Amino acid sequence: MQAFLKGPASISTKPVAAKEKSAAGSSGEGKRTKPIPWVEKYRPKNVDEVAFQDEVVAVLKKSLEGADLPNLLFYGPPGTGKTSTILAAARELFGPDLFRQRVLELNASDERGIQVIREKVKAFAQLTASGSRSDGKMCPPFKIVILDEADSMTSAAQAALRRTMEKESKTTRFCLICNYISRIIEPLTSRCSKFRFKPLSDSIQQQRLLDVSEKEHVKISNEAVSYLVKVSEGDLRKAITFLQSATRLMGGKEITEKIITEIAGVIPKETIDELLLGCQSGSFEKLETLAKNLINEGFAVAQLVNQLHDTVVESEDYSDKQKSAIVEKLAEVDKCLADGADEFLQLMSLCALVMQQLTQN
Repeated sequence: MQAFLKGPASISTKPVAAKEKSAAGSSGEGKRTKPIPWVEKYRPKNVDEVAFQDEVVAVLKKSLEGADLPNLLFYGPPGTGKTSTILAAARELFGPDLFRQRVLELNASDERGIQVIREKVKAFAQLTASGSRSDGKMCPPFKIVILDEADSMTSAAQAALRRTMEKESKTTRFCLICNYISRIIEPLTSRCSKFRFKPLSDSIQQQRLLDVSEKEHVKISNEAVSYLVKVSEGDLRKAITFLQSATRLMGGKEITEKIITEIAGVIPKETIDELLLGCQSGSFEKLETLAKNLINEGFAVAQLVNQLHDTVVESEDYSDKQKSAIVEKLAEVDKCLADGADEFLQLMSLCALVMQQLTQN
């Protein structure tokens, strides 16, 4: 029986090995031409490449010179370079060889309950780190644990992390990254150096987008770049993703404002103006038709709420009393939509109030 079992196994080992080898070879060849998203392709490779966050970069550069680092807490809007900054700093500290061994990165998509903090993070933190880099540079005797989107961790997990952070201070540094610092418990914030990442300025974003466009040979007008910056609201990651999507859609032709509007899901200004004119007309039937058309064209009502807010607040055609009533209703509708309410009913409710306010005077 054993001989029978051994026979086929011994026969089949060579072809399988050959297959694996060929698969490995083909994947190796594929790696050279493998396309990657532009967001990853143009992610900063070192701390100097990080845009606009001058205070953070200055502190990190000083820390890197002394090969020492405090526990860090990065907070701010998405797409401003929080994760990119700590990854770039870790690469500079440890070099490409030791980077994988010395850095543990946990995202919100990973399991990060109290059990993971007690087991996985604690086990990684307790490992001693020593040795020099292959290029001969000084290598710090600690590891880095990056907890991305830390504001989604439970309070119990954060409390468990506090103790680990305290006990393993000799061998491990922690970097917490979040959008809302108020959701991080006080004992953790007091143990970290806090850095606020500001939304990127328009000029910095424009420069980065023009650099990417030049390297990728993308034809884009200056007006389209300005509009792309406006639509992305300080989020460079979103802007680069929109740029790549627009490039794929146009296939080498020039990218215009209209294309950016379509890609970003922004509601055209003409559509919003038409809706407001419908509200001024006082005809409920006309308003219902406009609302149905808006929903049928696939526009998100949440997006309309944001854009309508800006239009109403900046407009000089409405009195302060009208503005306050409309904005209060916008907030109510936004909350209902977040709770999963029906889009058409909320849109009609909003339009009815706007019509009431505009037709009263």
